Amino acid sequence: MEFTEKELKLFLVEANKTTYASGDESIAKHEPDGSTSLVHRRGKWSYHDNYFGGEPYGGRIVVSYDKKPVYMMLYYGRITDDSVERGFVYKFLREALRLVPNDKPYRGPDEYINGDFRYINKVAGDVDEFYGQEAILHNGAKIYHATYFGGYVDL
Repeated sequence: MEFTEKELKLFLVEANKTTYASGDESIAKHEPDGSTSLVHRRGKWSYHDNYFGGEPYGGRIVVSYDKKPVYMMLYYGRITDDSVERGFVYKFLREALRLVPNDKPYRGPDEYINGDFRYINKVAGDVDEFYGQEAILHNGAKIYHATYFGGYVDL
């Protein structure tokens, strides 16, 4: 490996905060196949998040170093309660994702609470191979969930 695990984790945190979690719709590129791409680059690093849908949604993140894929994550999620306002749920999710921890740079923190909303994230493994689940509760009732997994590729 030409990079350290710490360098990859720091780049993931930076890329996660500046793409979907930022809420900046102007960086989204709508692809001909109906998917959306979010890209972040710095030096030899490149981050490409490509997803389908909005509700439910699924996608993948690929990180390359010196133009070679070295890491990927797959994810799928959805709102489970049709009575909640979709915009509020995903706004809250982006708040949680902006708090991505340096040691677990996959989604959000273990827990985040704002008003009646609570985000919970459980992850096992490390950046080389991991899996996790996140959920959002509103007044104690689960209204959203997602599953994700990933790790190193082609080292």
